[in-house]
Amino acid sequence: MKMRGGVPNWLLENNTNLYELFLVNNSLSGPFQLPIHPHVSLSQLDISDNHLDSHIPTEIGAYFPSLTFLSMSNNQFNGSIPSSIGNMSSLQVLDLSENNFSGKLPSCFSSLPLVHVYLSQNKLQGSLEDAFHNSFELITLDLSHNRLTGSISEWIGEFSHMSYLLLGYNNLEGRIPIQLCKLDKLSFIDLSHNKFSGQILPCLRFRSSIWYSYLRIYPHRYLIREPLEITTKSVSYSYPISILNIMSGMDLSCNNLTGEIPPEIGNLNHIHVLNLSNNFLTGPVPQTFSNLSEVESLDLSNNSLTGAIPPGLVQLHSLEVFSVAHNNLSGRTPDMIPQFSTFNKSSYEGNPLLCGPPLSRHCTTQEEEASSLPKRASTDDIEESGFMDTYVFYVSFVVTYIMMLLVTAAILYINPNWRRAWFYFIKQSINNCYYFFVDNRHMPSWLEVRNLLCRYF
Repeated sequence: MKMRGGVPNWLLENNTNLYELFLVNNSLSGPFQLPIHPHVSLSQLDISDNHLDSHIPTEIGAYFPSLTFLSMSNNQFNGSIPSSIGNMSSLQVLDLSENNFSGKLPSCFSSLPLVHVYLSQNKLQGSLEDAFHNSFELITLDLSHNRLTGSISEWIGEFSHMSYLLLGYNNLEGRIPIQLCKLDKLSFIDLSHNKFSGQILPCLRFRSSIWYSYLRIYPHRYLIREPLEITTKSVSYSYPISILNIMSGMDLSCNNLTGEIPPEIGNLNHIHVLNLSNNFLTGPVPQTFSNLSEVESLDLSNNSLTGAIPPGLVQLHSLEVFSVAHNNLSGRTPDMIPQFSTFNKSSYEGNPLLCGPPLSRHCTTQEEEASSLPKRASTDDIEESGFMDTYVFYVSFVVTYIMMLLVTAAILYINPNWRRAWFYFIKQSINNCYYFFVDNRHMPSWLEVRNLLCRYF
């Protein structure tokens, strides 16, 4: 049976030694009323999944100063987040997600020992500049599905314990700060559906086996207290606590990112999700992606990628979702062997130069051969090589010519009989040069010049 009506404050007023109060998933409605007197013993309060509405009382922090856990998610609260929450000096978990909160993020958060913060699916505005700049103990920060603006501040690199950073579906912009590369305990980062620009950081790191050892040493500290909504396999799921502890991935989709995909991303062999779709990425699909041995969802669609699809991707046996649709890829599609036998033509569509099953376009003999041959040298390399060959030819010719003159002068000076031989040599040389330059009308190769010189010396 579900409780109805308002929050039963009599539970608090008649139980001064009450430490935990959970009124989850009931039919409580109306505004949230504070008790008559502050309750200094209550450490955990959960009134999530109800129908409570209106503003949160501005004095809530003074009435529950000892809270370590506060969840008011999935209600109909509106207005701004009270700054008096800063009076909850022991607060570690704050969940106000799935409400209608608006206004800016209060600066009081930076004075709290917050570990897990869930503020997603509200109407929060403003920047991140002052909200969490001293919250160095944060493990989870979920601000997705809001209206936040500005950029990610450089202080993000000081969050050495950060594991889940979810900022998707906002209006954030600027470059992805390089300070994110300092976060070596990352499990999942979601920056999707924003306006980030610039290139993908090649130095991003995700948790390794060391992280799991850390989790065993401090199980309560690093336990995710609430489910997180993560988009994977093209669908948004609310992942429970048990799965989140082993979930890892990166979603940078739907931004303005440019440049090539760093091959270093292929070294993130612990991640389960990689979504780089709907950007302006160019260049090839890195060969190193065949190292993503645990990836379950790989989406590179709607970019400007070129070149062939690395055949080594067929080694990704955990792959369940794969898309390179709407790029400029060419060559043959990967062999239709597990897991790739499960992917239909929608995974490859929008690439006119791709051929092979499951596409209807058959590969020509040239395309089959091109797929099996190593990459040819670029035009720039060929031009540079040609330039160097011509340069070496002329330098060698001039040096040889000068040496020949010096040797000839010495010979003619020493012996008069050789002078007569020299005039004969000049005559024959002129005849041969005429043959090369006039009769055949072609530039002699270096081999021909060498043979001509060797003939008379």
